[in-house]
Amino acid sequence: MSDWRKNMSTDGPLCVCVDLCVQLIHTHTHTHTHTLSRQELERQYSPSRWSLRMSADDVIRAHVAALRSGTEKARAVTQTLIDVPYGEGDGEKLDVYLPSSPSPDLPLLVYLHGGYWQFLSKDESGFLAAPLVQRGVAVVAVGYSTAPKGNMDLMVSQVRRSVASVIQQYSHISGLYLCGHSAGAHLAAMVLSTDWSQYDVAPQIKGALLVSGIYDLLPILSTYVNEPLKMNEEVALRNSPRHFLSQLKASSTSCDITVAVAQNDSPEFRRQSQEYFTALESAGLHVSFEDVPDTDHFSIIEQLEEQDYHLTQLLLKMMGKS
Repeated sequence: MSDWRKNMSTDGPLCVCVDLCVQLIHTHTHTHTHTLSRQELERQYSPSRWSLRMSADDVIRAHVAALRSGTEKARAVTQTLIDVPYGEGDGEKLDVYLPSSPSPDLPLLVYLHGGYWQFLSKDESGFLAAPLVQRGVAVVAVGYSTAPKGNMDLMVSQVRRSVASVIQQYSHISGLYLCGHSAGAHLAAMVLSTDWSQYDVAPQIKGALLVSGIYDLLPILSTYVNEPLKMNEEVALRNSPRHFLSQLKASSTSCDITVAVAQNDSPEFRRQSQEYFTALESAGLHVSFEDVPDTDHFSIIEQLEEQDYHLTQLLLKMMGKS
C-alpha cells in the first residue's frame, strides 16, 4: 500500500451536536498530525513497514499473491458474472459471485478493495467470496478508477453509483452489506455517508465491516500517498468520512457498523480507527470495535478467505448466516 507504488513499479439539535463533536475531534487530529514531521507521517502511513512477518517489499508481494490466488479459488467454486457494468466509464464494472441455488433469503455483500486508491482492482477482490457464497451470500467486488486515472471525487462517486446499481439489479435480496479494506474502508464509509436524494434509489444498508481504514484524509496530504491523488485540503475535507457523521446518521441510522483494525497496524492507522469508532458511538450509531490480534494491515483482510476466521464469522453473523 504506502508503499504500493514505491514497492510495485438534515438539521436539528442532534445534527448540531454531532457536527460539534466532529469539529472537536478534527481540531484534536489536526493538532496531532501537525506535531508529526513529514518523514514520520510517511512512516506512519506506510502499512508495509509495520508488518512483523516480512520485509516491506515482501509483505506487499505476498499480499497481492494471496488476493489473486484466493480470487482464482473463489471463481473456481462459485457461479460468477464478470465485468458487469454499473456505469459508462471503463473502470465502472463489477464482479458478482453467486450461490449455486440462491434462496429467497439472499444477503448481498459489496466489497471495496484497498490499494491506497491507486493500486489493486476488482480482479483480485473475490478472495473473500467462497466461505460466504457457501453459506448463501452473494458477493459483489466493485471496480473503480484508481489514481492517477481517477481522482478522489470520481472514486467516491463511482462506489456510490455501484451500490445504487446493485440495488436496482438485485432488488430481491434480503439485505445489503458493505465491506472495505484500507482505502476501500474509506470508500465504504463515504457510501454510508451518502445523501441518496440525488440517486434513483435509497439503499438500506444493514451492516458494514470497515477494516483498517483512513477516515480523515488531511494527514496524508503531505505524504507520497497524495502524489498520484493530487488532493488539496478542500478535496480532502469533502471526502473525509469523519466530517459527515450527521449525514451518515441520516442515511445509515439502522446500519450495524463494525470498525476493525489490526494489532500491528501503525499507531496512526490505529488512531484513525479508534477515533472514527468513538465518533460514530458518540453520534448514537450502532457500532462495535474489533482490535484483531496477531494481524497486520494485510493479513487482517487476507484471512477472510477462511471460513473459521474471526472476521468471516463476524460477517456471517451480521448477515444472519452463522
